[in-house]
Amino acid sequence: MQRESMEYDVVIVGGGPAGLAAAIRIKELAQQAGKEIGVCLIDKASEIGAHILSGAVMDPRAITELLPNWRADGAPLHTEVGEDRFLFLSEQGGFKVPNALLPDSFLNHGNFVVSLGEVVRWLGTQAEALGVEIYPGFAGAEVLYDEGGSVRGVATGDMGVGRDGQPTDAYQPGMELIGRYTLFAEGCRGHLGRQLEEKFDLRAGADPQTYGIGLKELWEIKPEMHKPGLVVHTAGWPLASDTYGGSFLYHWGENLVSVGFVVGLGYSNPYLSPFEEFQRYKTHPKIRPFFEGGKRVAYGARAIAAGGLQSLPKLVFPGGALIGDDAGFLNASRIKGSHAAIKSGMLAADAVVAALAEGRAGDELTAYPEAFRQSWLHQELHRARNFKPWMSKGLWLGAFMYGVDQKLLGGKAPWTLRNAADHTKLKPAAECEPISYPKPDGVISFDRLSSVFLSNTNHEENQPCHLTLKDPSVPVDHNLKLYDAPEQRYCPAGVYEIVRETDGSKPRLQINAQNCVHCKTCDIKDPTQNIVWVVPQGGEGPIYANM
Repeated sequence: MQRESMEYDVVIVGGGPAGLAAAIRIKELAQQAGKEIGVCLIDKASEIGAHILSGAVMDPRAITELLPNWRADGAPLHTEVGEDRFLFLSEQGGFKVPNALLPDSFLNHGNFVVSLGEVVRWLGTQAEALGVEIYPGFAGAEVLYDEGGSVRGVATGDMGVGRDGQPTDAYQPGMELIGRYTLFAEGCRGHLGRQLEEKFDLRAGADPQTYGIGLKELWEIKPEMHKPGLVVHTAGWPLASDTYGGSFLYHWGENLVSVGFVVGLGYSNPYLSPFEEFQRYKTHPKIRPFFEGGKRVAYGARAIAAGGLQSLPKLVFPGGALIGDDAGFLNASRIKGSHAAIKSGMLAADAVVAALAEGRAGDELTAYPEAFRQSWLHQELHRARNFKPWMSKGLWLGAFMYGVDQKLLGGKAPWTLRNAADHTKLKPAAECEPISYPKPDGVISFDRLSSVFLSNTNHEENQPCHLTLKDPSVPVDHNLKLYDAPEQRYCPAGVYEIVRETDGSKPRLQINAQNCVHCKTCDIKDPTQNIVWVVPQGGEGPIYANM
């Protein structure tokens, strides 16, 4: 069955902050010029915002540039930060760092605690009001190229394909979406963005991207424990001092607390489980009281790009560009990316509109990276560029050296430290100590499966597995043998399971793809890069309400 096609001036893949900001900006500039620019935006989630997960404390700088009247127009930025606390935790205690000693990146005056999913849904209404055609439930599955090798658009995934790869009675072919330019805004470790980096060698001269996994729960807590606008960050316990990571705890809304834990994926001990580290963090004496008597209402997980400026790839290629976290626009030192995503989307939109006005199509939008280099976003990322490399050297040395970098040198150190790929960092299991994690109590700490249930994740079982293996023998013959199958632990959703049959036959890897929350951790951390995440049928995966 042949695919139908639709043509637009601009096709945008991904309905997060970057993609929607680009769409809004293009339409605004078109209106100002009295022109008509056709913009189509697709998103793999069942509805805009359903796959969005972030802390989140939002810097309003970029959204104010994009939509200056956001307050009057009802943007869901309601809880302004009122207090910052940064704690270093030991197993039973800890201490608060005086705010005067903290780098500016850890202070949040003027920022807002938000549900980024709510913000994105609101941005979607603004984009539709401007005439953007938005199609949730359609996953960008394939990049389309013209005869000269330029990107000419994308194809959405076929629906109704069985597990055996053959069409079922419900088969519907994907749609070809053709654009004069295509912007890729898939978020961290984008499936198509990764392919584009390889095809156009966009990482030539750039450091490998480095990542963290962010795990998050939303709690409704007792009113007497709720302090709207309180922002708490911690470092230290439960992670060992040689492992980068930390927590966030944000009070907002009606007795709501967003609590999360970030673990850098450059850790070396294959026995480490980010999910279990998160669960035991909540049991700390300085943290547990917030949750006692409360109710956990949501759970999710998502990888975040943390390499910073030196890990950004080339942003443009013939026919399109990478924006938002598809490129890696996140300031890890601030634990913030939404403002960077919005700004990058705006910069790319400016370049697109200028190119269309000149009658161009399918070439490189060189004005976009040039504008980025002149922007406040570049200045911000340049100042923070050594954060992740310093922190990868251990908590205490990293914290001290980054403090020197920021407080004494103002982020203007004459050196730039380098990043190395996360998947190269695992040590053999024989060289590491197993980690004993306490059993969940079902009150403050929980197991994976009950957590995945709260993510509202769903996948049709009769479809090709979207967690693909380049070599099916590697998980047992290499990963199990050398690393004791770390995919069982780094996955926050119980997707990967080593099954040992009672008849003594060879162990096998079972992939429970229906549990996948689309965090992309497996695609990043697998030591041989044997796991490749591809999009499942559009509309599937988690459904996050207020994350």
